Amino acid sequence: MTIAMKAERIHLRVDDQQKALLEAASTVSGDTVSAFVLSAATEAAANVLADRRTFTLDEQDWAAFDSALERPARDVPGLRELLAGPTVLDANNPQADEGDT
Repeated sequence: MTIAMKAERIHLRVDDQQKALLEAASTVSGDTVSAFVLSAATEAAANVLADRRTFTLDEQDWAAFDSALERPARDVPGLRELLAGPTVLDANNPQADEGDT
């Protein structure tokens, strides 16, 4: 069995309550704080990404989804113009500065 060496570091700043909570949880689970935090963060990251890549549908919902995908695209009035125009994120858009005041 080969064990990969860990070469990268992540530094975190926590307050006293967060540190105490992490220490207590890691003690109960029998891990070091680093191992506990790494495990929890890795699991959370995998869940966040899985929610964006995979979804499960029952047979009825799959049929409805598949049917929607098979329908030809339709023109939605005003959508083309909306997507072609400037947004509040555009640097030269005066609306972008309205929320800054």
